[in-house]
Amino acid sequence: MRQARIVTDTEQKRINTYLNTRRHAVRDQTIFAVSFNAGLRAMEIAALTVGDAYTDDGTIRDVINLTTTKGGYARRVFVNKRLHTALRRYRACIKTNTPHKPLFPSQKGGHFSGNTMCQLFLEVYAACGIHGASSHSGRRTMITRLADKGISVHVLAAIAGHRNIATTQRYLTVNDAMIARAVELV
Repeated sequence: MRQARIVTDTEQKRINTYLNTRRHAVRDQTIFAVSFNAGLRAMEIAALTVGDAYTDDGTIRDVINLTTTKGGYARRVFVNKRLHTALRRYRACIKTNTPHKPLFPSQKGGHFSGNTMCQLFLEVYAACGIHGASSHSGRRTMITRLADKGISVHVLAAIAGHRNIATTQRYLTVNDAMIARAVELV
């Protein structure tokens, strides 16, 4: 199975520029922020509710407790500063404080399906000319960047919600810059 492409910083800027032109620009930018900063799968993003991201008074949660995951195992997702900023901006766009309502409503107002969320990612990547990217690209990009910064595979597995580090290792890509930095540590 071919792995999702890792997205460069330049490509991420191109994505954000393109997303500014879309009808639901802030929603879509926040969806991509969740993908790249929390490493969630498309089905996990689609299942998020307002109450997952915000408290009853509208405060952004520091930790999102996921119950809808690939393996069915609940996990905690920590909200970093970039994602916090995106969620703060998005808060003004949300038309409800009802905790069980979808965080990212579809055009019909309900939850996206996992498949429809995948299609949104594919549509945006295609419009930006980023070939080989998929809904998993944000997740893989995040995990690889953290590995590049020296985060242990055990921590990466916990972030990704993997029960086996061998699964996490498949996400990682070694590049020349990583090798050059590694040999300088000798």
